Amino acid sequence: MASLGLINRVKYLPWLYNIYFHLGTAAVRLLKLFVKKDERLIVFSSFGGRKYDDSPKCIYEAMIKDSRFDDYKMIWAFIQPEKYNIPRGEKVKTDTIAYYKTLLKARCWITNSTMERGLRFKDDSIFYYNSWHGTPIKLMGIDIDKSNLGFHSKKRDVCPYDVFCAQGEFDAEIFKRSFIVPENAMKIIGLPRNDELVNNTGEERKKRIKKQLGIALDKRVILFAPTFREYTKDKNLNCVIAPPIHLEKWKEELAEDYVLLFRAHYEVVKVMNIVTDDFVKDVSAYPILNDLMIVSDLLISDYSSIFVDYSIMGKPMLCFSYDYDEYQAKRGTYFDVREELECLGLDSEEKIFDEIKSMDIPKRMAISRRFRNKYVTSYGSATKLSLDLIYNGIMKK
Repeated sequence: MASLGLINRVKYLPWLYNIYFHLGTAAVRLLKLFVKKDERLIVFSSFGGRKYDDSPKCIYEAMIKDSRFDDYKMIWAFIQPEKYNIPRGEKVKTDTIAYYKTLLKARCWITNSTMERGLRFKDDSIFYYNSWHGTPIKLMGIDIDKSNLGFHSKKRDVCPYDVFCAQGEFDAEIFKRSFIVPENAMKIIGLPRNDELVNNTGEERKKRIKKQLGIALDKRVILFAPTFREYTKDKNLNCVIAPPIHLEKWKEELAEDYVLLFRAHYEVVKVMNIVTDDFVKDVSAYPILNDLMIVSDLLISDYSSIFVDYSIMGKPMLCFSYDYDEYQAKRGTYFDVREELECLGLDSEEKIFDEIKSMDIPKRMAISRRFRNKYVTSYGSATKLSLDLIYNGIMKK
Protein backbone atom coordinates (compact mmCIF):
# COMPACT_ATOMS: atom_id res chain seq x y z
CA MET A 1 0.00 0.00 0.00
CA ALA A 2 1.24 3.50 -0.83
CA SER A 3 2.64 5.41 2.09
CA LEU A 4 0.36 7.88 3.83
CA GLY A 5 2.78 10.69 2.99
CA LEU A 6 2.51 9.95 -0.74
CA ILE A 7 -1.28 9.69 -0.57
CA ASN A 8 -1.47 13.08 1.13
CA ARG A 9 0.81 14.65 -1.44
CA VAL A 10 -1.36 13.39 -4.28
CA LYS A 11 -4.42 14.67 -2.46
CA TYR A 12 -3.14 18.14 -1.60
CA LEU A 13 -0.53 19.08 -4.24
CA PRO A 14 -2.35 20.25 -7.40
CA TRP A 15 0.47 19.50 -9.85
CA LEU A 16 0.89 15.95 -8.54
CA TYR A 17 -2.85 15.39 -8.48
CA ASN A 18 -3.09 16.46 -12.14
CA ILE A 19 -0.59 13.77 -13.13
CA TYR A 20 -2.40 11.17 -11.02
CA PHE A 21 -5.80 12.17 -12.42
CA HIS A 22 -4.91 11.99 -16.10
CA LEU A 23 -2.75 8.86 -15.97
CA GLY A 24 -5.01 7.05 -13.50
CA THR A 25 -8.22 7.86 -15.35
CA ALA A 26 -6.72 6.72 -18.66
CA ALA A 27 -5.50 3.46 -17.11
CA VAL A 28 -8.87 2.58 -15.56
CA ARG A 29 -10.75 3.42 -18.74
CA LEU A 30 -8.40 1.15 -20.65
CA LEU A 31 -9.02 -1.59 -18.08
CA LYS A 32 -12.76 -1.17 -18.70
CA LEU A 33 -12.31 -2.64 -22.18
CA PHE A 34 -11.40 -5.99 -20.63
CA VAL A 35 -14.09 -6.13 -17.91
CA LYS A 36 -17.50 -7.76 -18.34
CA LYS A 37 -20.45 -6.14 -16.56
CA ASP A 38 -22.27 -7.99 -13.78
CA GLU A 39 -25.85 -6.73 -13.57
CA ARG A 40 -26.23 -8.27 -10.08
CA LEU A 41 -23.19 -6.73 -8.39
CA ILE A 42 -23.36 -3.96 -5.75
CA VAL A 43 -20.20 -2.42 -4.26
CA PHE A 44 -20.05 -0.63 -0.90
CA SER A 45 -17.50 1.72 0.63
CA SER A 46 -17.48 3.91 3.74
CA PHE A 47 -15.07 6.85 4.14
CA GLY A 48 -12.92 5.69 1.25
CA GLY A 49 -12.52 2.16 2.60
CA ARG A 50 -11.45 3.18 6.09
CA LYS A 51 -14.42 1.71 7.93
CA TYR A 52 -17.41 -0.62 7.99
CA ASP A 53 -19.92 1.86 9.35
CA ASP A 54 -22.11 4.89 8.71
CA SER A 55 -25.01 4.96 6.25
CA PRO A 56 -23.52 2.42 3.80
CA LYS A 57 -23.44 -0.13 6.63
CA CYS A 58 -27.06 0.66 7.56
CA ILE A 59 -28.14 0.23 3.95
CA TYR A 60 -26.13 -2.98 3.57
CA GLU A 61 -27.44 -4.67 6.70
CA ALA A 62 -31.00 -3.84 5.72
CA MET A 63 -30.38 -4.90 2.12
CA ILE A 64 -29.19 -8.41 2.99
CA LYS A 65 -32.49 -8.93 4.82
CA ASP A 66 -34.58 -7.60 1.89
CA SER A 67 -35.78 -10.33 -0.48
CA ARG A 68 -35.56 -7.95 -3.45
CA PHE A 69 -31.78 -8.24 -3.23
CA ASP A 70 -31.47 -11.99 -2.61
CA ASP A 71 -29.91 -12.57 -6.02
CA TYR A 72 -27.36 -9.77 -5.79
CA LYS A 73 -23.68 -10.19 -5.08
CA MET A 74 -22.33 -7.60 -2.64
CA ILE A 75 -18.72 -6.56 -2.14
CA TRP A 76 -17.24 -4.17 0.41
CA ALA A 77 -14.07 -2.19 -0.39
CA PHE A 78 -11.60 -1.67 2.46
CA ILE A 79 -8.10 -0.28 2.79
CA GLN A 80 -7.40 -3.16 5.19
CA PRO A 81 -9.91 -5.92 4.36
CA GLU A 82 -8.39 -8.31 6.90
CA LYS A 83 -9.68 -6.11 9.76
CA TYR A 84 -13.35 -6.63 8.98
CA ASN A 85 -15.80 -9.50 9.18
CA ILE A 86 -19.00 -8.77 7.31
CA PRO A 87 -22.15 -10.86 6.95
CA ARG A 88 -22.82 -12.48 3.57
CA GLY A 89 -20.75 -10.17 1.35
CA GLU A 90 -17.21 -10.38 0.02
CA LYS A 91 -14.31 -7.94 0.39
CA VAL A 92 -11.83 -6.26 -1.92
CA LYS A 93 -8.77 -4.15 -1.16
CA THR A 94 -9.05 -0.48 -2.11
CA ASP A 95 -6.56 0.95 -4.64
CA THR A 96 -5.78 -2.38 -6.28
CA ILE A 97 -6.46 -3.60 -9.80
CA ALA A 98 -9.09 -5.92 -8.30
CA TYR A 99 -10.80 -2.89 -6.75
CA TYR A 100 -11.06 -1.03 -10.03
CA LYS A 101 -12.20 -4.16 -11.88
CA THR A 102 -14.91 -4.64 -9.25
CA LEU A 103 -16.13 -1.06 -9.66
CA LEU A 104 -16.18 -1.36 -13.45
CA LYS A 105 -18.17 -4.62 -13.29
CA ALA A 106 -20.76 -3.32 -10.83
CA ARG A 107 -24.34 -2.27 -11.43
CA CYS A 108 -24.45 -0.11 -8.32
CA TRP A 109 -22.04 1.83 -6.07
CA ILE A 110 -23.08 2.79 -2.53
CA THR A 111 -20.88 5.12 -0.51
CA ASN A 112 -20.82 8.06 1.89
CA SER A 113 -17.87 9.81 0.23
CA THR A 114 -16.49 8.84 -3.20
CA MET A 115 -15.68 5.64 -5.06
CA GLU A 116 -13.42 6.76 -7.89
CA ARG A 117 -10.43 7.70 -5.71
CA GLY A 118 -10.05 11.11 -7.33
CA LEU A 119 -10.36 9.76 -10.88
CA ARG A 120 -13.25 9.88 -13.40
CA PHE A 121 -14.44 6.66 -15.00
CA LYS A 122 -18.04 6.07 -13.88
CA ASP A 123 -20.37 5.42 -16.84
CA ASP A 124 -24.14 5.58 -17.23
CA SER A 125 -24.62 1.86 -16.62
CA ILE A 126 -23.70 2.30 -12.94
CA PHE A 127 -26.27 3.49 -10.40
CA TYR A 128 -24.29 5.73 -8.02
CA TYR A 129 -25.83 6.20 -4.55
CA ASN A 130 -24.15 8.66 -2.18
CA SER A 131 -25.55 9.16 1.31
CA TRP A 132 -22.76 11.62 2.16
CA HIS A 133 -21.80 11.87 5.83
CA GLY A 134 -23.41 14.94 7.33
CA THR A 135 -24.96 18.35 6.89
CA PRO A 136 -22.28 20.96 6.13
CA ILE A 137 -21.52 23.72 8.59
CA LYS A 138 -18.01 24.40 7.26
CA LEU A 139 -17.62 25.32 3.59
CA MET A 140 -17.52 22.44 1.12
CA GLY A 141 -16.48 21.70 -2.45
CA ILE A 142 -16.18 24.67 -4.79
CA ASP A 143 -17.30 27.01 -2.01
CA ILE A 144 -13.89 26.67 -0.33
CA ASP A 145 -11.57 29.55 -1.15
CA LYS A 146 -8.72 28.66 -3.51
CA SER A 147 -6.22 30.05 -1.01
CA ASN A 148 -6.98 27.10 1.29
CA LEU A 149 -4.10 24.76 0.49
CA GLY A 150 -5.94 21.85 2.04
CA PHE A 151 -8.18 21.57 -1.01
CA HIS A 152 -8.03 22.20 -4.72
CA SER A 153 -11.54 22.12 -6.12
CA LYS A 154 -11.94 21.28 -9.79
CA LYS A 155 -15.06 20.78 -11.83
CA ARG A 156 -13.82 17.34 -12.84
CA ASP A 157 -13.94 16.30 -9.17
CA VAL A 158 -17.74 16.46 -9.40
CA CYS A 159 -19.25 13.04 -10.06
CA PRO A 160 -22.59 12.28 -11.76
CA TYR A 161 -24.50 10.90 -8.78
CA ASP A 162 -27.86 9.26 -9.37
CA VAL A 163 -28.87 9.84 -5.74
CA PHE A 164 -27.33 12.19 -3.20
CA CYS A 165 -28.94 12.31 0.26
CA ALA A 166 -29.77 15.41 2.28
CA GLN A 167 -31.46 16.00 5.62
CA GLY A 168 -33.22 19.22 4.67
CA GLU A 169 -33.51 22.06 2.17
CA PHE A 170 -30.49 23.76 3.72
CA ASP A 171 -27.94 21.07 2.90
CA ALA A 172 -29.67 20.12 -0.37
CA GLU A 173 -29.11 23.61 -1.76
CA ILE A 174 -25.48 23.63 -0.60
CA PHE A 175 -24.70 20.23 -2.12
CA LYS A 176 -26.31 21.11 -5.43
CA ARG A 177 -24.00 24.11 -5.68
CA SER A 178 -20.79 23.05 -3.96
CA PHE A 179 -20.62 19.53 -5.42
CA ILE A 180 -22.67 20.35 -8.53
CA VAL A 181 -25.20 17.62 -7.79
CA PRO A 182 -27.99 17.42 -10.38
CA GLU A 183 -31.39 18.61 -9.17
CA ASN A 184 -33.06 15.29 -9.89
CA ALA A 185 -30.39 13.38 -7.92
CA MET A 186 -30.90 15.30 -4.67
CA LYS A 187 -33.19 13.41 -2.31
CA ILE A 188 -34.23 14.91 1.03
CA ILE A 189 -34.78 11.68 2.96
CA GLY A 190 -32.34 12.03 5.87
CA LEU A 191 -29.29 9.87 6.53
CA PRO A 192 -29.74 6.12 7.12
CA ARG A 193 -27.15 6.20 9.93
CA ASN A 194 -29.36 8.61 11.87
CA ASP A 195 -32.51 6.47 11.87
CA GLU A 196 -31.53 4.86 15.16
CA LEU A 197 -31.06 8.27 16.82
CA VAL A 198 -34.84 8.41 16.60
CA ASN A 199 -35.74 4.77 17.04
CA ASN A 200 -33.20 3.15 19.38
CA THR A 201 -32.08 5.46 22.19
CA GLY A 202 -33.69 3.86 25.26
CA GLU A 203 -32.15 3.66 28.73
CA GLU A 204 -31.28 -0.03 28.39
CA ARG A 205 -29.10 0.67 25.38
CA LYS A 206 -27.40 3.54 27.21
CA LYS A 207 -26.61 1.22 30.11
CA ARG A 208 -25.13 -1.38 27.75
CA ILE A 209 -22.92 1.23 26.08
CA LYS A 210 -21.75 2.59 29.44
CA LYS A 211 -20.81 -0.89 30.54
CA GLN A 212 -18.94 -1.51 27.31
CA LEU A 213 -17.00 1.76 27.68
CA GLY A 214 -16.32 1.26 31.38
CA ILE A 215 -18.41 4.24 32.51
CA ALA A 216 -20.10 4.24 35.91
CA LEU A 217 -23.89 4.29 35.57
CA ASP A 218 -24.21 7.34 37.83
CA LYS A 219 -21.90 9.51 35.71
CA ARG A 220 -23.16 11.97 33.12
CA VAL A 221 -21.34 11.81 29.80
CA ILE A 222 -19.84 14.62 27.73
CA LEU A 223 -18.94 13.88 24.12
CA PHE A 224 -16.21 16.22 22.82
CA ALA A 225 -15.96 15.86 19.03
CA PRO A 226 -13.94 18.64 17.33
CA THR A 227 -13.53 18.77 13.57
CA PHE A 228 -10.16 18.89 11.79
CA ARG A 229 -8.18 21.89 10.51
CA GLU A 230 -7.01 20.98 7.03
CA TYR A 231 -4.87 24.11 6.82
CA THR A 232 -2.61 22.90 9.64
CA LYS A 233 -0.28 20.14 8.46
CA ASP A 234 2.89 18.33 9.43
CA LYS A 235 5.85 17.54 7.15
CA ASN A 236 3.95 14.63 5.57
CA LEU A 237 0.90 16.84 4.89
CA ASN A 238 -1.10 15.06 7.60
CA CYS A 239 -3.83 17.20 9.10
CA VAL A 240 -3.10 18.06 12.72
CA ILE A 241 -5.09 19.66 15.48
CA ALA A 242 -4.11 21.08 18.82
CA PRO A 243 -7.21 22.19 20.72
CA PRO A 244 -6.24 24.48 23.60
CA ILE A 245 -7.51 22.08 26.22
CA HIS A 246 -5.78 20.85 29.31
CA LEU A 247 -7.41 17.61 30.31
CA GLU A 248 -6.08 17.76 33.84
CA LYS A 249 -8.15 20.95 34.29
CA TRP A 250 -11.24 19.29 32.83
CA LYS A 251 -10.77 16.41 35.24
CA GLU A 252 -10.36 18.73 38.22
CA GLU A 253 -13.47 20.72 37.29
CA LEU A 254 -15.83 18.01 36.06
CA ALA A 255 -14.75 14.51 37.10
CA GLU A 256 -17.02 14.36 40.14
CA ASP A 257 -20.12 14.24 37.97
CA TYR A 258 -18.96 13.59 34.40
CA VAL A 259 -16.95 11.38 32.10
CA LEU A 260 -15.42 12.94 28.98
CA LEU A 261 -15.43 11.01 25.69
CA PHE A 262 -12.85 12.48 23.31
CA ARG A 263 -13.64 11.77 19.65
CA ALA A 264 -11.08 13.11 17.15
CA HIS A 265 -11.81 13.42 13.42
CA TYR A 266 -10.34 10.50 11.44
CA GLU A 267 -8.06 12.92 9.57
CA VAL A 268 -6.17 13.69 12.77
CA VAL A 269 -6.66 10.71 15.05
CA LYS A 270 -3.20 9.41 14.14
CA VAL A 271 -1.51 12.48 15.64
CA MET A 272 -3.55 12.69 18.87
CA ASN A 273 -2.12 11.40 22.12
CA ILE A 274 -4.97 11.10 24.59
CA VAL A 275 -4.34 8.95 27.65
CA THR A 276 -7.47 7.15 28.79
CA ASP A 277 -8.32 7.04 32.50
CA ASP A 278 -11.45 7.03 34.68
CA PHE A 279 -12.42 10.52 33.51
CA VAL A 280 -11.28 10.93 29.90
CA LYS A 281 -11.67 8.16 27.35
CA ASP A 282 -10.19 8.32 23.87
CA VAL A 283 -12.99 6.96 21.69
CA SER A 284 -11.54 8.16 18.39
CA ALA A 285 -11.22 4.59 17.16
CA TYR A 286 -14.53 3.42 18.61
CA PRO A 287 -16.37 1.94 15.61
CA ILE A 288 -19.93 3.15 16.28
CA LEU A 289 -20.35 6.92 16.53
CA ASN A 290 -24.07 6.57 17.19
CA ASP A 291 -23.28 4.72 20.44
CA LEU A 292 -21.29 7.74 21.60
CA MET A 293 -24.05 10.17 20.71
CA ILE A 294 -26.74 8.03 22.31
CA VAL A 295 -24.85 7.46 25.58
CA SER A 296 -23.82 11.09 26.01
CA ASP A 297 -25.81 13.77 27.81
CA LEU A 298 -24.04 16.74 26.24
CA LEU A 299 -22.15 17.40 23.00
CA ILE A 300 -19.25 19.84 22.75
CA SER A 301 -17.88 20.55 19.30
CA ASP A 302 -16.73 23.51 17.22
CA TYR A 303 -17.78 23.70 13.56
CA SER A 304 -18.54 20.04 12.91
CA SER A 305 -21.61 18.67 11.17
CA ILE A 306 -22.11 16.41 14.18
CA PHE A 307 -24.22 19.22 15.67
CA VAL A 308 -26.90 18.60 13.05
CA ASP A 309 -27.04 14.84 13.65
CA TYR A 310 -26.96 15.21 17.44
CA SER A 311 -29.80 17.75 17.36
CA ILE A 312 -32.17 14.99 16.23
CA MET A 313 -32.13 13.71 19.82
CA GLY A 314 -32.80 17.17 21.25
CA LYS A 315 -30.02 16.98 23.85
CA PRO A 316 -27.88 19.97 24.92
CA MET A 317 -25.03 21.12 22.67
CA LEU A 318 -22.22 23.65 23.19
CA CYS A 319 -19.99 25.28 20.58
CA PHE A 320 -16.40 25.67 21.83
CA SER A 321 -15.21 28.40 19.45
CA TYR A 322 -11.66 28.99 20.63
CA ASP A 323 -10.35 29.79 17.12
CA TYR A 324 -13.45 31.18 15.42
CA ASP A 325 -11.80 34.13 13.66
CA GLU A 326 -8.93 32.03 12.33
CA TYR A 327 -11.28 29.29 11.17
CA GLN A 328 -13.50 31.78 9.37
CA ALA A 329 -10.50 33.29 7.61
CA LYS A 330 -8.92 29.98 6.54
CA ARG A 331 -11.95 27.71 5.93
CA GLY A 332 -15.23 29.49 6.58
CA THR A 333 -18.72 28.36 7.57
CA TYR A 334 -22.20 28.68 6.09
CA PHE A 335 -23.61 30.22 9.26
CA ASP A 336 -22.46 31.27 12.69
CA VAL A 337 -23.08 28.13 14.72
CA ARG A 338 -22.26 30.09 17.90
CA GLU A 339 -25.35 32.24 17.36
CA GLU A 340 -27.56 29.33 16.33
CA LEU A 341 -26.72 27.47 19.56
CA GLU A 342 -26.59 30.57 21.76
CA CYS A 343 -22.92 29.98 22.55
CA LEU A 344 -21.36 33.35 21.76
CA GLY A 345 -18.32 33.88 23.96
CA LEU A 346 -17.67 30.21 24.80
CA ASP A 347 -14.07 30.52 23.62
CA SER A 348 -12.11 29.29 26.64
CA GLU A 349 -12.04 26.26 28.88
CA GLU A 350 -13.10 28.30 31.90
CA LYS A 351 -16.24 29.55 30.12
CA ILE A 352 -17.09 26.01 29.03
CA PHE A 353 -16.74 24.79 32.62
CA ASP A 354 -18.99 27.59 33.91
CA GLU A 355 -21.64 26.86 31.30
CA ILE A 356 -21.67 23.14 32.09
CA LYS A 357 -21.92 23.71 35.83
CA SER A 358 -24.71 26.28 35.58
CA MET A 359 -26.53 24.82 32.60
CA ASP A 360 -30.27 25.31 32.26
CA ILE A 361 -30.87 21.90 30.70
CA PRO A 362 -34.49 22.44 29.53
CA LYS A 363 -33.44 25.69 27.86
CA ARG A 364 -30.49 24.01 26.15
CA MET A 365 -32.75 21.20 24.95
CA ALA A 366 -35.19 23.73 23.51
CA ILE A 367 -32.31 25.39 21.63
CA SER A 368 -31.31 22.01 20.18
CA ARG A 369 -34.86 21.28 19.05
CA ARG A 370 -35.10 24.68 17.38
CA PHE A 371 -31.80 24.01 15.61
CA ARG A 372 -33.06 20.60 14.46
CA ASN A 373 -36.32 22.03 13.14
CA LYS A 374 -34.35 24.51 11.05
CA TYR A 375 -31.75 22.18 9.56
CA VAL A 376 -33.25 18.67 9.64
CA THR A 377 -36.62 18.25 7.97
CA SER A 378 -36.43 14.51 7.25
CA TYR A 379 -35.23 11.80 9.63
CA GLY A 380 -36.13 8.39 10.98
CA SER A 381 -36.90 6.37 7.83
CA ALA A 382 -33.95 7.01 5.52
CA THR A 383 -32.82 3.37 5.36
CA LYS A 384 -36.15 2.11 4.03
CA LEU A 385 -36.38 5.00 1.56
CA SER A 386 -32.81 4.31 0.43
CA LEU A 387 -33.56 0.66 -0.34
CA ASP A 388 -36.56 1.69 -2.42
CA LEU A 389 -34.53 4.28 -4.33
CA ILE A 390 -31.69 1.82 -4.97
CA TYR A 391 -33.93 -1.02 -6.09
CA ASN A 392 -36.01 1.15 -8.38
CA GLY A 393 -32.88 2.86 -9.68
CA ILE A 394 -31.01 -0.28 -10.67
CA MET A 395 -34.11 -1.81 -12.19
CA LYS A 396 -34.74 1.22 -14.41
CA LYS A 397 -31.19 2.24 -15.29
